Amino acid sequence: MDPRIREHAQTIVDHSTRVEEGDNVVVSAPPVAEDLVTAICELLGERGAYVVTTDSNSRFDRAFLRASDSEEFETPSHQLALFEEADVLINIRAEENATEMSDVDPEVNAAWRRAYQPIQKEALSKRWCLTQYPAKGSAQLAGMSTEEYENFVYDAVSLDWEKQEELQAQMVEIMDDAEEVRIVSGDETDVTMSVAGNTTINDKGEHNLPGGEVFTAPVKDSVNGEVYFDLPLYRQGREVSGVRVTFEDGEVVEYSAERNEEVLDGVFDTDEGARYLGELGIGMNRSIDRFSYNMLFDEKMGDTVHMAVGSAYPETVGDDNEVNESAEHVDMIVDMSEESRIEVDGEVVQRNGTFVFEDGF
Repeated sequence: MDPRIREHAQTIVDHSTRVEEGDNVVVSAPPVAEDLVTAICELLGERGAYVVTTDSNSRFDRAFLRASDSEEFETPSHQLALFEEADVLINIRAEENATEMSDVDPEVNAAWRRAYQPIQKEALSKRWCLTQYPAKGSAQLAGMSTEEYENFVYDAVSLDWEKQEELQAQMVEIMDDAEEVRIVSGDETDVTMSVAGNTTINDKGEHNLPGGEVFTAPVKDSVNGEVYFDLPLYRQGREVSGVRVTFEDGEVVEYSAERNEEVLDGVFDTDEGARYLGELGIGMNRSIDRFSYNMLFDEKMGDTVHMAVGSAYPETVGDDNEVNESAEHVDMIVDMSEESRIEVDGEVVQRNGTFVFEDGF
């Protein structure tokens, strides 16, 4: 077994989820990630935890969703019961065929997301970690050789997370005192939002591995302006690119995409909360230096900002502000490397990807 797999497993168990003796742990992964699951299970046994493994397989998901009557979807109570009894949830992504879900109707996906929402909400209340195994299908989607993609993944997940936390803490300090944030990029993105009273989280490789961002929630009705998301997202086996969104008083009032706009139709029609922003995130992981069609990595890239329509993380929302709730949470990315700036209360804190506390600002 590649020693980097064991290192990855140790980071998940000891840093990301802090597994303790007696913990009930659920590990979800496709078969292609069996080496990482094996390494995790060994560590769980050493620590006196108990483990249930489940097979997360997009081929199975496709078969189920295409055969089902979406009007009859109900929350799967047996999975909810499993998550309710768990202390730790570990979800490993790895693709053998990244386009497996491409022929599932977006409306069916939206209906399933609505039914699944109580399970997702329960999962977020646990110690959880979402990570990536460098499978060949994921490498192909990223346009990399297998070896190149393995290096890419392991370099990103094996950072010195204490050092990364210290870097990001400087941006957290700026954001925690902020009232208003403005994002400007080129001629097509100029959006403002209030973050007053909300909390900024320093993502240091715990819930997401790799980590490498700071994120908060906008005040729900405060977002105004237009955004051109110039980096594509890969969702439901489809590339959605050239997305333009207009916000008025927090709500998405107009949108378009140059490719696969129907995927956005399904997202925004899922529920009322899907038309509001739940997250503003600022990428700060410089080890992720290329786009890979994988939001777990792409949203963490330095020189990027991402905004997620849909649910907000409750820990980012202050007591006096409303938590946006939705069955969706869809991140989209703005490239901030050129002709761009982030303003906090009228002061420029990032220009063309360089932060005010970095050399070259």
